[in-house]
Amino acid sequence: MSKAEVRTATGTAQAVITRAEILARATSLVPSLRARAEESERLRRAPDETVAEMKRLGLFRIVQPARYGGFELGWDVFCEAIQILAAGCGSQAWVHRVLGDHAQLLSGFPDQAQADVWGEDPDTLTCAAFAPVGRARRTASGFVISGRYAFASGIDHAQWVVCGGTIDGDTSAGGKPAPHFFLLPKLDVTVIDDWHVNGLEGSGSKSFEVSDAAVPAHRVLSFAAAVAGNGPGTMLNKAPIARLPRGGYTTCAFAALAVGMAQGMLADWLDYTAARRSGGIAVAQRESTHVTAGQASAEIEAAEALYLATIRNAMRRLEHGEAMPPHEAVRARRNVACSCQLVTGAAMKLYAAMGGHAVYRGNPIERQFRNILAGMQHVALNWEQSAGAYGAYLLHSHGAEVRFVSSLPL
Repeated sequence: MSKAEVRTATGTAQAVITRAEILARATSLVPSLRARAEESERLRRAPDETVAEMKRLGLFRIVQPARYGGFELGWDVFCEAIQILAAGCGSQAWVHRVLGDHAQLLSGFPDQAQADVWGEDPDTLTCAAFAPVGRARRTASGFVISGRYAFASGIDHAQWVVCGGTIDGDTSAGGKPAPHFFLLPKLDVTVIDDWHVNGLEGSGSKSFEVSDAAVPAHRVLSFAAAVAGNGPGTMLNKAPIARLPRGGYTTCAFAALAVGMAQGMLADWLDYTAARRSGGIAVAQRESTHVTAGQASAEIEAAEALYLATIRNAMRRLEHGEAMPPHEAVRARRNVACSCQLVTGAAMKLYAAMGGHAVYRGNPIERQFRNILAGMQHVALNWEQSAGAYGAYLLHSHGAEVRFVSSLPL
């Protein structure tokens, strides 16, 4: 694809960036991420310099609508960039993954909501807490919402917040409260500095509280529309990425993080092991060391192949205007969880083969190992739930009397 220009919603010219250029920009940032990994861990958030560089390189705009300064590239390209960054530092890449993700979510909101966020500055960032724990009530102009939320990665660098919640008296077809996304300025929330954790410290995934915050009607999007990929914003944002269903497919970005962290861990482990001696013997000469390197590298490569094929196939369907069956999103969720299982196994093998020095804080191998284990706690990566959901579909499709649930948490 050659470079061109498109017109944004504000009438300014916006360059179209190719996949190759985005990946080159991500690669150029890796040395800085490695250099700041310890600082990020100490700060318990991404350093300001990292976020500024990501903005300068356009890395938060990969899936953002072109009408508001974005590049409208595929989720597969987004994942590839994340994977590159994660090899440098899992925590800082996690911040990029989450804040960059929300540009795609926001593209489904009504256009006025997008203008509220990006109208004056297309580099404005939005964090989120998707769990629908908030309670909202209707007012003459919209809604008032309250709730306490956890795991708002990158909130220190965001200017807007998306939070999940239900509306009093509003139920879905099944009679249960229908969840929605509510968009509000970060000024309307109270950030709670509670991110004291073991792993992914630099993601800054703090909690926040909302107390009777007013939300106009145009800043609300139903979960159902987001999962279907047909929010009101898709009437204006025509690129395939705007119609990507939330849920199964978008979780591929978590697999990208896991694979990238494992690739970085493997590269550092190989450098460390090549020069290591134990009891006067070169560890690299041991057959067991060869097996560890071979098995771990195979598991990482298999994880990469599985998740990338999944999201590339989904993007091809969108580009050709094909339907996105609900069971395919469940299959994608299974593939993502499986990829992360493979990565975790590889990381365990590498860490177990490091010897006593592995327990010391401050080395990149140990840090990425903790980041991987922390990342695997995300609800989207639960192996039993993801495998079970797709297994239920398989049995249901063969006539078994089992309940198949196609909807999965975002």
